[in-house]
Amino acid sequence: MRILLDESLPHDLAPLIAGHEVSTVREEGWSGVKNGKLLALAATRFDASLTADRNLEFQQNLARLPIAVIVLVARKNRIQDIEPLLPELQQLLNHLPPTTLRKLGA
Repeated sequence: MRILLDESLPHDLAPLIAGHEVSTVREEGWSGVKNGKLLALAATRFDASLTADRNLEFQQNLARLPIAVIVLVARKNRIQDIEPLLPELQQLLNHLPPTTLRKLGA
């Protein structure tokens, strides 16, 4: 699965997601692109997007999501706070339906 890592998450999370191709918004040259446009761009090259943006479901029309989105909910957006979510994330990525939004964590 091809996964886009949003700017709201630490870039050092990418290599910890095993078995998938992970790229960051910065690596794609999309820094600063807002959610709706970012999801549309991502849908052309990725199967899923990972973000820490808890408000995404209220800002976007979920029925029209072009790709699957996973919101990682941790105390803070630091790698040490997100790492405990990795086993559940790995399991979800193996069975993630397209055009859905899922939340993991607190």
